[in-house]
Amino acid sequence: MSKFWSKRTHELSPYTAGEQPQDQQYTKLNTNENPYPPSPLAIEAMRAASGEAMRLYPDPNSFELKKAISEYYSVWTDQVFVGNSSDEVLAHAFVALLKHSKPLLFPDISYSFYPSYCKLFDINYKQVPLADDFTIDLNDYSEATADEVGSIIFPNPNAPTGIALTLVEIEKILKANPESPVVIDEAYVDFGARTAISLVNDYPNLLVTQTFSKSRSLAGLRVGFAIGSVEMIEALERVKNSFNAYPLDRAAIAGAAASIKDRAYFQESCSRIIKTRERVSDDLSDLGFTVLPSKANFVFAKPEKNAEKLYLDLKENGVLVRYFNAPRINGFLRITIGTDEDMDVFMGKLKQLL
Repeated sequence: MSKFWSKRTHELSPYTAGEQPQDQQYTKLNTNENPYPPSPLAIEAMRAASGEAMRLYPDPNSFELKKAISEYYSVWTDQVFVGNSSDEVLAHAFVALLKHSKPLLFPDISYSFYPSYCKLFDINYKQVPLADDFTIDLNDYSEATADEVGSIIFPNPNAPTGIALTLVEIEKILKANPESPVVIDEAYVDFGARTAISLVNDYPNLLVTQTFSKSRSLAGLRVGFAIGSVEMIEALERVKNSFNAYPLDRAAIAGAAASIKDRAYFQESCSRIIKTRERVSDDLSDLGFTVLPSKANFVFAKPEKNAEKLYLDLKENGVLVRYFNAPRINGFLRITIGTDEDMDVFMGKLKQLL
C-alpha cells in the first residue's frame, strides 16, 4: 500500500479475474470464453475499419452499432446504450440507476464485480441469500417492502451457478418493485435462457445488459450494451459522457455491428455449445458430480472429492477450471464449455484423476 493512495483506494476489494498462466499450454476452461472464432463477417468488418480512418475519432454515439442492435431486438435506437464491455455498461448503471439511500439488492452468490462496484461508488447494498438449491427466491425480491429496496440487480442466468429465471418469474419481481430500478445482467442469456428485452416497453424500471464477449466470440473486442426505456438510457448517456465520450473504437463498432447481423453464424455457435454442455453435464453426473442445471456456457459442478484439490490436480495436468474459495460454493468447480475436443481432453484427465 502507498501513502499516496486515497482513502477510497485503501478500502477497495477489486474483482479477481480468472487466472491466465503463461507457464505452459493449457486446455483453458476457466474464463467462459467462446471456443469458436468470431463471425467471419465481423472479422472482415474490423479489417476494413482498421485503415487510414483510424487517425479520426470514432462516432461518439456509435450509431451504426446501436442501429444494428435496435433492429435485432425490435426496439428504437434511443432505447440502446453501448459501452466498452458490459462491465463498463454495468458500472455506469451502478452510478446512474442503482445508487440510492435504500439498499441495492443482489444475490449472495453472483457476479463478484457487484460488491466491488458498490464499494467503488459508495453504494448501500444487501446480498440476498440464494435458496438451498442455489435458485433465486422470488419472495425475497417481491415481498420486500418499498423501504427495504432501493434497486435490484441480478444476472440471468446467474453466475457462477448457471441457473436461469423464466420471464414469468422476472415479471413477478418487476411488478412487485415498480418504483425501483431493476437491472438484469444477461451475459449468458443466449445459451438457453430467454431475454427480458421483450419486457422493457412494459416496465419502464427495467434495464437489460448484454455482452458481445460470450455468445458472439468477441471477448477481445470489449463491447457491451443495454436496452431499456428512453429515460433509463438517457441516464447512462449522462454518466458515460461525464466519463469517456468515445468508449468504442472504429473497429469495435464495425465488428460488433457485423456480428449481430450474422444471425446464422451466431445461432450455430450457440447451438454447438449447448449440445456440448448437455453431454458434459450428463458425463459429470455419471462420475458422481452434482451438476446444477445450466443455461450458460459453463457448468457448476460439485465433485465427490475435495474440489480445491481436484482444481489443482487438473491444473497440474494442463486443464484450467475455476475454483471459488467462498462460503457455500467452495465444494464446486465452474467449468467452461469448450469444443468437443477440449471437453474430451478435460473428461480424459478428470477420469484419470478420479
